[in-house]
Amino acid sequence: MTVVLLTTMGIAIAFGTLAAIVWSIAYPERRLWPPKEYTALTPILVWVPTFTLFGTMIAVGVMEWGSWSIPAAIRYSLGGTLIVLGNLGVWSEVLKFGVDQTGGAPGNLRTSGLYRYSRNPQYVSDMMIVLGWTLMSASPNALLIASASIVVLAAAPFAEEPWLVDQYGEEYQTYRLTVGRFL
Repeated sequence: MTVVLLTTMGIAIAFGTLAAIVWSIAYPERRLWPPKEYTALTPILVWVPTFTLFGTMIAVGVMEWGSWSIPAAIRYSLGGTLIVLGNLGVWSEVLKFGVDQTGGAPGNLRTSGLYRYSRNPQYVSDMMIVLGWTLMSASPNALLIASASIVVLAAAPFAEEPWLVDQYGEEYQTYRLTVGRFL
């Protein structure tokens, strides 16, 4: 596959995901995210687009490796640090939360761990990984996919918050008043 095809596929996946999120914000009673009902199909609908989106960004970054002249110290130290810290953040919370609940299954409200500092530490961590990869790969087309990905990651909490209020009521409302959406 060419860089253009992969870039187009990544941006199309991001656009489709963003459309589902915007729909869920506009019509919470008919939302797509978080799912109204968690079924055996839910993980496929959540994780296949997510990993495909990130996969296209990684593949394009490898194919265009070093296209921009960004100093190696920035590419590897800052980019690598963001990737490592982002992965530590995501996976530390996924392990506590569980993959199913991270993918939209009902569960308990988390307010400990990184959730003490951010209502959305997994999204923040994903953004760090995306930014880190963009710096490290120094790829203009990876930046396009990364930009679309960050818009999706930034929009998702707006679809989730009404659901969280419905699920956890006053407990979530109190939490929301004391902890910022992102940082």
